[in-house]
Amino acid sequence: MGVNANEREGGSPGARPGLCVAVVMQRKAVSGPQSRWQAWQWAPVDVVPNEAAFGTLARPLLQTEQEQRWLFPQLQVDLFRDDAEGYHLNLASPAPCWFVLWRQDEASETEATPLARPVAVSLSYHDAGRWLDAQESVDQLPADPAVVLWLQAFVDQHYRPEPRKRRRPQSFQALQDRFGNPASVSTTKQRGEP
Repeated sequence: MGVNANEREGGSPGARPGLCVAVVMQRKAVSGPQSRWQAWQWAPVDVVPNEAAFGTLARPLLQTEQEQRWLFPQLQVDLFRDDAEGYHLNLASPAPCWFVLWRQDEASETEATPLARPVAVSLSYHDAGRWLDAQESVDQLPADPAVVLWLQAFVDQHYRPEPRKRRRPQSFQALQDRFGNPASVSTTKQRGEP
């Protein structure tokens, strides 16, 4: 995926850096015992640069009895300076990736099979974590090397690790009970002890 200079700089002065992407979603027939509960399974299979030829509406790319692929254009991926740590964590992983949040449409009388639509795309581990905490459907897809370089340039410019704080040795810390009140340790015998 190529990243042009306009996207790298964010498009206009003061704008945040971002990319416009399209997501390809795949629907495959489920086989085996799992098919009793779910006949079809959706998953994102690719994130590609958005092109004007894609238009603005979702459209089918492939339709067979066993598989469907749909293209969902015009999803914006912006980079935020205050989330530089989330991008850094993605880059520090063995395989930097896109995180795709998607939801399945409700079944309707007019549609034989409801679509699964990507709602958001991000390069931040923090976004993915928030989405997963909210029990959303989130999948990872490998990021193109050009996108990884673009993201690395942003992280190099904006990420500053927090300085490590010196921890006091445990022996110098005040004792507290489970309620946070000061506690003491006694070496004298308690009543009733031998």
